Amino acid sequence: EGKISCISFLSTDYGTTYTKLNLMPGTTIVVTSFYICPTNKKKVILVGSSINERDQMLFISTDEGSSFQRQSIDFTPDTLIFHPKEEDKLLAYCKEGRLFASGDLGRKWTLLQERVTKDRVFCNYPFLFPDCVTVSCPVAVHFTPGYLYVTCLIQNCSDKMVTAQFLGKIDHNSLLVQDDYVFVKVTTGNRTKHYVSYRRNEFVQMRFPKYALPKDVQIVSTDENQVFLALQEWYQSDTYNLYQSDPEGVYYSIVLENVRSTKQPEENVLIDILEVRGIKGVFLANQKIDGRVTTVITYNKGRDWEPLAPPNTDMNGKPVSCKAPDCHLHLHLRWADNPYVSGTVHTKDTAPGLIMGAGNLGSKLVEYKEEMYITSDCGKTWRQVFEEEHHILYLDHGGVIVAIKDTSIPLKILKFSIDEGRTWNIHNFTSTSVFVDGLLSEPGDETLVMTVFGHISYRSDWELVKVDFRQSFPRQCTESDYDSWQFTDQKCIMGQERTFRKRKDTAFCIKGKSYTSALTNKPCQCTEKDYSCDYGFERSHMETDRCFADFWYDPDSPPEDCHLGQTYMSSTGYRKMISNSCEGEPNKQQSSKKHSCPLLAPKGLRVGIKGQMLAVAPGDDITFTVHQDQGDTSSTKYQVDLGDGVRAIYQNLTVTDEPIQHRYENPGIYKVKVKAENIAGHDEATMYIQVTAPLQEVHLEVVPIAGRNHEVNLTATVLPSEANLTVFYWWIGDSMQPILTLQNSLLTRFPKTGEVSVTVQATNSRSMVQDSRTVRVYDNFQVIPLSFSRNLDRFNPNIPEWRDDIGQVVTKILAKITGVPENSLVTVVKPGLPTTADLYVLPLDTKPAKRSLFVDKVCYHGAAGSAGVWTLAVIFLIGLIATGAFILYKFKRKLPCTHNYAQMHSVKEQEMISPVNHSEDTQQIIQGEEYIDDDLDSQTLGNAGGSPAFRSLIRTTTNHCY
Repeated sequence: EGKISCISFLSTDYGTTYTKLNLMPGTTIVVTSFYICPTNKKKVILVGSSINERDQMLFISTDEGSSFQRQSIDFTPDTLIFHPKEEDKLLAYCKEGRLFASGDLGRKWTLLQERVTKDRVFCNYPFLFPDCVTVSCPVAVHFTPGYLYVTCLIQNCSDKMVTAQFLGKIDHNSLLVQDDYVFVKVTTGNRTKHYVSYRRNEFVQMRFPKYALPKDVQIVSTDENQVFLALQEWYQSDTYNLYQSDPEGVYYSIVLENVRSTKQPEENVLIDILEVRGIKGVFLANQKIDGRVTTVITYNKGRDWEPLAPPNTDMNGKPVSCKAPDCHLHLHLRWADNPYVSGTVHTKDTAPGLIMGAGNLGSKLVEYKEEMYITSDCGKTWRQVFEEEHHILYLDHGGVIVAIKDTSIPLKILKFSIDEGRTWNIHNFTSTSVFVDGLLSEPGDETLVMTVFGHISYRSDWELVKVDFRQSFPRQCTESDYDSWQFTDQKCIMGQERTFRKRKDTAFCIKGKSYTSALTNKPCQCTEKDYSCDYGFERSHMETDRCFADFWYDPDSPPEDCHLGQTYMSSTGYRKMISNSCEGEPNKQQSSKKHSCPLLAPKGLRVGIKGQMLAVAPGDDITFTVHQDQGDTSSTKYQVDLGDGVRAIYQNLTVTDEPIQHRYENPGIYKVKVKAENIAGHDEATMYIQVTAPLQEVHLEVVPIAGRNHEVNLTATVLPSEANLTVFYWWIGDSMQPILTLQNSLLTRFPKTGEVSVTVQATNSRSMVQDSRTVRVYDNFQVIPLSFSRNLDRFNPNIPEWRDDIGQVVTKILAKITGVPENSLVTVVKPGLPTTADLYVLPLDTKPAKRSLFVDKVCYHGAAGSAGVWTLAVIFLIGLIATGAFILYKFKRKLPCTHNYAQMHSVKEQEMISPVNHSEDTQQIIQGEEYIDDDLDSQTLGNAGGSPAFRSLIRTTTNHCY
């Protein structure tokens, strides 16, 4: 059936020998994934199934894979998440959105929730959620019609027990937890607002420059108590701007404009920025200006950026013609699609200062040029090492650098360097060339052993080749094998003079697991370079050390939470770089001014509803919220008028967050007004609430016959009849563009003959219902008005179904009496009282199936060639008069009093009214036997005697008709 059986092997000696895992004797097991406990590597879980995928199971090991215990499960896990501290506790997420928890390493499972969003389960942040599995776990859950950010007790995570951490719905896939921060976003209309919670405190809207108007936000880094993010502004399409925040992640200032971005499948966005591991505050970015992409680097987390200096010589030692400022080194900052190979730039935490990447020399980055360059001093000087791109692997804290060419042809050699890329050696790792699929080393162990895996041909199995460099280093390193190292022209990074140690080029020794690269840290004297621009300020292009206020920002304005009697500090435009450890002068923040909070009038007052639903049903519980952008709140009174006679006065409403809860019992439109007032002034806010029940049904009434280019009235009747603010969408014919009306009727014309479909949709923001009808359009037809006895009005429930049934009965009787084909007659009973109808006489077929006496008369009276509809109508009227007794006898028994004064009229407009319920008496009239003539072959429609009401109607009809 196309299934691939997988046999698992285990090696405990870096790939020298392998042992086959006999997970289930006699049964082939497909292992789909495996997980290693991050706090205890001896605990391993394999996820697998039988070959037919019917039996899902886990294989649990507590001895590093020496033995496994099989555990059957009744779900298919997509991801397992270990607890960050307690090694036996974990979560399992399924593709269908179910989330399970286990407290005994996967032996027993409990279903927590069923509508969890994929990749939005965060239980691996011990600072934010120290008791995640035992107490609470932040997840994004889909509750119709949106998504909520909730936490819940693991013991009970039902819908009733979840706790909403953010009031209101959030965007799909917007929940993100990183370090001390929780991010969500909310889109309303075409505006998106981003919110952040710092250390699980209240969510606060993130403050970007006023006119940034973000289209998208991507979090780059959240370490060292600061958010570093990329924001795509309203005018950007393939670039983002970089911003950095204050410690709480609320206020953001720009640090670099126009960083290149690339959109990937599934709406993923890749931004050309890379954090250099090993030394904090160092980033690489590709900036795109006027179509040219150039690479820049920062050593102080974005405060200053500079291009990469080109090397003096090429890989062969020959001088290069690339000279600054017209020529620089540019690097590709791409992540690898294959997780088992490096990206285009490789750095490592345990190898500070060592960066190796693919790029080119010139005035801009060239896509097809991927020469390899290396730096040992964190980007101050570079050397070319290869002419083509290579996959890179650092072993033993960068003591050995392994490089294998990135190519589609099979290989048998690799290159390695033990002196940070200054010299390279060639090693034949296999006697048979293989297509290399990836490079592996023991994660976190910093060994000198690696594995190359690939395949000899595209149809062959994987080949695993162990490469052991331990034989090249006969001993462990000692202190005498190291030199101290720091930047040559910039000793201070982020306010510290950090000294690192590196192995001497002549020392052939193993650094080992106990090696640490940092040697000393010494604070530096503060300079202008240690300060960045504060929120609301921008750096001058002419004076790079000067920050000036944006036109929309007033530095002396009090903050939103400033109350009378308090004080605040106005910004000087500068703030010290977060995590910068410099000391001493100049302290630009000391020049900030201290102000007393003034009594300000309320400003920017807004009233809203939790959940943002402005249309509710009668009886729904509503919670109103009141927000105020500026002004004093402690002494402000808030007058609230809910529009239905309920009024109240609140004090400190926007501070205490006191909820305003209400329930509207009756449908209608209610105007909600809030007035905030203090001694300094006042402000008002208004909103309209639509209270309406969901629509249950709509009935479209339209004449089934219409004349070409004649006006036709379309009427839609909705239930319940008291529904308000209903919008009607009318589709006529094959048009895909509807006509919108607030009225339940529409006058239209049909320009062509034939059948025309008419559809109406009614919606009131709570629901939508639909009905359709077909109208036959003719050039020529006639309408004969019919009327009935007033006694019939007593049994007329005035609903469409009753009118349709009466019309069909009249049509069948007339067709049988006259011999006119039934498809040429249509009776339409009109809405309202008294009960009346129109008989539509349509053109006859060329060869009627039945030649009656009535039709013979039409032909005899001489319509040359065919019986026209006008002639038929005239002869029909003459026939009624000439054969009075015969026709009247039949009509008085068949119809509830059809008058004998039927005359010719032109096409009449149809009038409509609202439908009501059926009447049982009317049903008896329609079904009564008195309708059926004794001489006709008609089926019995009712009981033998008929209803007394119907017999009374017959008598009245007879008297009236005569």
